[in-house]
Amino acid sequence: MKMRGADIICECLLAEGVDLCFGHPGGAILPFYDGLHKYRDRIKHILVRHEQGGAHAADGYARATGKVGVCIATSGPGATNLVTGLATAHMDSVPIVAITGQVPRPLIGSDAFQEGDTTGITIPVTKHNYLVMSAADIPQTVAEAFFLARSGRPGPVLIDIPRDVQQEEANFEGYPRQVQIRGYKPPAKGHPVQIKKAAKLMNESKRPLIIAGHGVIISGAHQELRACAEKAQIPVINTLLGLGNFPRNHVLSVGMMGMHGMAWANLAVGEADLIIGVGIRFDDRITGRLSDFAKKAKIVHIDVDPAEIGKNVKTDVPVVGDVKQVLEALLQEIESNTHLPWLEQLDQWKKEHPSVRVHDEPGKLLPQQVLKVLNEFTQGNDIYVTGVGQHQMWAAQFILSSRANNFISSGGLGTMGFELPAAMGAQLGMPQDTVWCIAGDGGFQMTIQELATIAEHHVPVKIALINNMYLGMVRQWQELFYGRRFSAVEFAPSQAAPELRRAAVQNRESFWPDYVKICEGYGIPGIRVTKLSEVESALQRAKGHNGPFLIDFIVEQQENVYPMVPPGASLAETIEDPRDSKVPVASRTSGQPPMGGGV
Repeated sequence: MKMRGADIICECLLAEGVDLCFGHPGGAILPFYDGLHKYRDRIKHILVRHEQGGAHAADGYARATGKVGVCIATSGPGATNLVTGLATAHMDSVPIVAITGQVPRPLIGSDAFQEGDTTGITIPVTKHNYLVMSAADIPQTVAEAFFLARSGRPGPVLIDIPRDVQQEEANFEGYPRQVQIRGYKPPAKGHPVQIKKAAKLMNESKRPLIIAGHGVIISGAHQELRACAEKAQIPVINTLLGLGNFPRNHVLSVGMMGMHGMAWANLAVGEADLIIGVGIRFDDRITGRLSDFAKKAKIVHIDVDPAEIGKNVKTDVPVVGDVKQVLEALLQEIESNTHLPWLEQLDQWKKEHPSVRVHDEPGKLLPQQVLKVLNEFTQGNDIYVTGVGQHQMWAAQFILSSRANNFISSGGLGTMGFELPAAMGAQLGMPQDTVWCIAGDGGFQMTIQELATIAEHHVPVKIALINNMYLGMVRQWQELFYGRRFSAVEFAPSQAAPELRRAAVQNRESFWPDYVKICEGYGIPGIRVTKLSEVESALQRAKGHNGPFLIDFIVEQQENVYPMVPPGASLAETIEDPRDSKVPVASRTSGQPPMGGGV
């Protein structure tokens, strides 16, 4: 059957089960949007207000549902606006297919209006990308793109299609049902010899630890992880993106480790004699100074991506394969065990290093209090989407996720502004769930235009804005490592408007900017909370509202996140909250410059 390329794309999306996509039109992608108009009853299109929001929305949708997210943009600036969202998904292994328009084939390379080398620009931030030069190639290309996005180690794939290819007619003989890509064969089952070696170390270990990451969630290996941990009685630590893959209220749960993880978890890593890394990258935020990471332990590393094995941490037993299948095989090889002395030691460390205690300070609303009450109110059963910064770490510490796929955050790239559009995508993908957008006032302003999208489609996201009028994490680093020389971190009005500044900082009933009024301008109701006694009733009001709702929590401005591993330090040098610690606080500087920003 003869069809336009634009219509072929739509037929391919339907064949993949796509019923929702996020996008923003422009000249080079208009033929596709013209085709999409005919399919509007079967493919719902969400018009985002910025292409970055579309990429993050597709990301949140993919993480919450386990499906492939789809986003669409035009050529040039439309495509380049996707880059941050694609990089976010790439770092966190999230399956997205991005479709971009391109200038007509004869104009490629001529610096035509809104031309950009989209495939060249996105090579570093996609798993793969395509430039389609014939309408006849569209079915195979789309099939390969979805296959690549969801298989092996998932990731974003981009399809760049010139405008005249979208208009070109070609025979459409159906969608490919099987895809084989030469040289691409993602590993599934781990090598049996390596699995036996791993099991032997687990059976012989006296102080084993499992560090479980995002790969467990991607693979759907939650039950297998729990079965292995319970059979061998091995404590489980989570990475930030692994939160939810193991019940936080389980007796074997040690919580989160790393830069802002539990102090007891960081201590345990240093004393373990065996580390089993399951679906993790051993990135710098969990290892601290590599030369001192788990010096007493042998390392077993299970991951579907062979490039990650040994990349950061020397591995004694590598097992390359799908986490779910590897754990299934490992369960048959490991022996039942107890490790009671080790578990008792962990309990003792938890008593000595409380890590996440909430302190009451009269007249102040602390961000930790807000997140603690939110956890108690929701019992960890809702979906939580965070931005990046202090609020992200407090959310990870206090929200005890009770199921997989319900704690969504930008981990590897640390993208401020991720939270609002990603929460929108998660909510549209999981309409039966309550989705909480846990935002910082810095990141919230970066993608605030998506309030219009949320309002238009009446997406019932509940926004918990942790508002301290600072770039909080950057301010914390400047306090601890730059001699309290605060530079470009405060959101209160400048000295040019001293009366506004005084109101914002001193009068806890008047703030600038007024986020409640901003939301009301979009037709979204909101309230401001300044007291601990108001928090639970505000959460109840938000959850009970049939639609989007904002709670602007005005929290203590200069509260710091603890525990904290200083940049360049080892996990053993974890700084604990001075209000909690019964032992001398570790040195606050390692003599090395800080590595990166964000968290």
